[in-house]
Amino acid sequence: MNFEVLIPIFSVLMPVLLIWVIFYYNTKSEKNKYETIIEVSKNIKDSEEIKEILESLAERKKSSTDLRKTGLVTIFVGIGLVALDYFGLGTNVVFGVGLLVMFIGIGQMFAGYVYPNQPDEINKAVEGFEKE
Repeated sequence: MNFEVLIPIFSVLMPVLLIWVIFYYNTKSEKNKYETIIEVSKNIKDSEEIKEILESLAERKKSSTDLRKTGLVTIFVGIGLVALDYFGLGTNVVFGVGLLVMFIGIGQMFAGYVYPNQPDEINKAVEGFEKE
């Protein structure tokens, strides 16, 4: 059998299979989470406690990523690409891609300092203290 024909077929089907597996397990996890919330809410008599549980779950979804941390990770990925090109490959293409990734990381860090997440965290703490 000619394996050269199978390579493009596997190349197209592997990403489709990967996306399907991710979607399947993500849906299964969400379903289990909602079933657990329903079971817990059946045993709780106070509606305020149920409201607090639902708000805490909504806050976890809404939590934004820290751009400073993401920017630092991206900068070091770019440094790794530049080092790979300098020490291993010797082509200017990977060096240029590494510099591009580094500058994206610098932009993310800059955005993290311009738009910090701390005011939101302070507001949540003050609101929680005022409730008590």
